[in-house]
Amino acid sequence: MSSQPGPAQLDIQQLYKSYGGLVRARIRRFYQGEEAEDVLQEVFMRAMEKLDTFRGESAPSTWLYQLTTRYCLNRLRDASRRRELIEEQDGVWWSKPSVGVTQESRLLLEQIWQGVDEETALIAVSYYVDGMTREDVAALVGCSVRTVGYRLEALKKKAQERAGS
Repeated sequence: MSSQPGPAQLDIQQLYKSYGGLVRARIRRFYQGEEAEDVLQEVFMRAMEKLDTFRGESAPSTWLYQLTTRYCLNRLRDASRRRELIEEQDGVWWSKPSVGVTQESRLLLEQIWQGVDEETALIAVSYYVDGMTREDVAALVGCSVRTVGYRLEALKKKAQERAGS
């Protein structure tokens, strides 16, 4: 039997008190200033609505981290905001961070981003932007390390095909 609390044992106020800082830090990878604070409130509202989806198979922090990342990624589906994020990152996800991004590369990344399912986007952001290991990404997403590798390779291949490499 799991030692993690089940959904009936989770209290949204306690989650906020215990993990608000973690969630805020995660959100700031996507948003800054007042927008980040607004998103923080929205994430905890979403968490309150989705408490029944927490099965206790992982730590509440893992559940909140994944919920936060998915929520932020969904907000980024807006093309103009995605373009801003790509510019802020100053590098192609699968390239060295020191490599600058041309306008053509930004447009290419935006096209690729639009054609990616939610789980692949979560994997890509966690791996390429956050610098998580494949093992950590697999644990976050709830899939095998092999699946993470396949998704990353497929995304890289898609990008290379679009770029004409």
